[in-house]
Amino acid sequence: MSPEAQYIIHETIHPENEPIKMLDRNQLIEDKFLDAVKQGQYPTARSHTSIAESGLTNEALVDLFETQIMSRLLDLQSRKMQKQGKSFYTIGSAGHEGNAAYGKAFRHDDMAFLHYRSGAFMVQRAKQVKGQTPLYDMLLSFAASSEDPTSGGRHKVLGSKSLFIPPQTSTIASHLPKASGAAFSIALKRKLQLEGPLQDDGVILCNFGDASANHSTAQGAINATCWAAFQSIPMPIVFVCEDNGIGISTPTPGGWIKANFSQRPGLTYIECDGLSLTDTYAKACEAVRIAREKRKPVFLHFHTVRLLGHAGSDSEFSYRKGAEIDAIEHQDPLLHSARLLTENGVLSAEQITNIYLSLKARIEAIAERAGNRPRLTSAKQVMDSLVPAKRSIPDFAENQPREQLFKHEKHNLSKKQHLAKIINWTLMDLMNQQANIVLCGEDIGRKGGVYSVTSKLVEKFGNSRVINTLLDEQSILGLAIGMAHNGILPIPEIQFLAYVHNAEDQIRGEAATLPFFSNGQFANPMVIRIAGLAYQKGFGGHFHNDNSFAVFRDIPGLIVACPSNGEDAAHMLRESVRLAQEEQRVVIFLEPIAMYMRKDLHEDGDGLWTFEYPAPEQAIETPMGKPAVFGTGKKLGIISYGNGYYLSRQAEKQLAEQGIEARIVDIRWLAPLNEQAIIEAIADCEHILVVDECRKTGSISEEIVTALQEAREQYQLTKKVARVVADDSFIPLGSASYEVLPDKQGIVSAAMALVDNSAPLKQVS
Repeated sequence: MSPEAQYIIHETIHPENEPIKMLDRNQLIEDKFLDAVKQGQYPTARSHTSIAESGLTNEALVDLFETQIMSRLLDLQSRKMQKQGKSFYTIGSAGHEGNAAYGKAFRHDDMAFLHYRSGAFMVQRAKQVKGQTPLYDMLLSFAASSEDPTSGGRHKVLGSKSLFIPPQTSTIASHLPKASGAAFSIALKRKLQLEGPLQDDGVILCNFGDASANHSTAQGAINATCWAAFQSIPMPIVFVCEDNGIGISTPTPGGWIKANFSQRPGLTYIECDGLSLTDTYAKACEAVRIAREKRKPVFLHFHTVRLLGHAGSDSEFSYRKGAEIDAIEHQDPLLHSARLLTENGVLSAEQITNIYLSLKARIEAIAERAGNRPRLTSAKQVMDSLVPAKRSIPDFAENQPREQLFKHEKHNLSKKQHLAKIINWTLMDLMNQQANIVLCGEDIGRKGGVYSVTSKLVEKFGNSRVINTLLDEQSILGLAIGMAHNGILPIPEIQFLAYVHNAEDQIRGEAATLPFFSNGQFANPMVIRIAGLAYQKGFGGHFHNDNSFAVFRDIPGLIVACPSNGEDAAHMLRESVRLAQEEQRVVIFLEPIAMYMRKDLHEDGDGLWTFEYPAPEQAIETPMGKPAVFGTGKKLGIISYGNGYYLSRQAEKQLAEQGIEARIVDIRWLAPLNEQAIIEAIADCEHILVVDECRKTGSISEEIVTALQEAREQYQLTKKVARVVADDSFIPLGSASYEVLPDKQGIVSAAMALVDNSAPLKQVS
């Protein structure tokens, strides 16, 4: 039997009809390495940076080589464990072990946002901090053990609180915006004299693959970084593109990455041979020096190879010829390192073999223990980290006396105001009280936002706390996430609700998931203000007049608040900031645009939709989930929120004139939905009408009606339930928009039909 025959699993036919043997590449990779070391058959060097030129000592070089071997053996062990049913994730770092070299070039407190092929980096960084056990920790993660110190068994992640590595799962560039934001936060934190985990001379590291570099998220984040650096804003970040020439099965065109990034304004481009420890370390040290000393962004182009396919389930033979795979495997970075060590007399072939086999035995022993450690066994255990732990709120000194702050508004403070003005004043008070609050978004500076909600704030607090951003929602939210990593409480603004769809993964896949995948060790506390919902006169189309917020409702741990009036907005915004500051929550503060300037309720000039601004000392407790109730009627209970609550209040007057006394519940907190409080608020009403300005399909009214049905026995709900909702349509321009949205008369008609018992359970649109 030939040496390779024992590894044959099965045969397949290559697309070019070339018979290809499907080999156990895991074992073959190992055997090729050991045989090549024994025979002294090494690949030719691609770069010629000597040990002396690199600044590495012989001891440091051996240490890096051991790290590379550890990473490789962890990959191979993970695949063995998978066959045993003890491991569940096999996207490994094989071929990328050279990132150990730049792992050594950074400090352990330089926050790192990592790609999933960074096993060697993790091991090397762990060596900088006493008491770390990276091999055991990573094997626990592979095994999805509840004892995994990073995710607690929720995912195979590369992360560590003590090593300043927020964990990532399978990422395609979604971590770049927050890395850019974290880099921006370093100088900002110092300027604002705030406490935060990142050092004033710190550098941010962010690595990713050549395929990910094509993603719009990567392009946007790097563009935003260059946009800031071009304006001389400090951006100490090193982007490392680990270029292995392929994305799963799609080759990267030769020269594409260099052509894309070598001439970017504001960005220093450095190229290194990722197969050479000496060249990578030397170039990485230069990249770190530029970022640390000049506070400028650097793009480190790291050339390497990918071994063992994209993941354990990936058969390279379906898209690569056998000869091509063999040629790539001959460029194994471990072989390049072994050649460097033997050629320079640092280690002999026998010593290299002994190191490899000794580490293999060690990792196998550790894996045996890790693979048998406990896993999560209940939904409660799994969900325990969805909500991070509470923390103490810092003591902040008042920015300026409140009398001074409001001196130009003094004559207005005693007058009732509309929603936009009250939100503006609330932000003013909050920013004056809490020095770590920073606003960011498009046009929020001197323009004051599209609807003047942030008017005059930049004049009072400066452009370091009211930041006008470029037009890119991914970068806005990434900036907020990055700032939150460094002790800043961001309040980003998304200009219109529909714009969030350009960047929703920054909320879903990054900010909201971080506590879950870090077992509560990391969080991204923030309040995301979003102007939205429908009923805007003169606007049309789904970009400016959007009546669906369904994108937020299925994100575990996310809070969605929606005030319908100014008084509630003040209390709810303060509570939202408390939730972020103290409970480290991500809060969506959804502001109904049509209510911003609304003053009247029933007729022109009645002023019934203006409210007195409650000063901070007049704050009324408005805890998350507590609805507001208007009226005491028992004939009809109406459940609504936002514009729907306003319309229901209009309908209530007309219904009262018909002898129907109504009670109206303003949900206010839309997620998580406090079903019990809502039901208890209308439990003694004879009939229930749900008024939802969002579309029939996927709206919150579906959840409410379901909750009412499920609670029938507990609350003895025998009355009928109906709902008034919008049609399943985008919002057209002008008066046509009101044809697909609920209105006052529709609510009145549905209510009367319900009370008169003349209609069965139905939905009215």
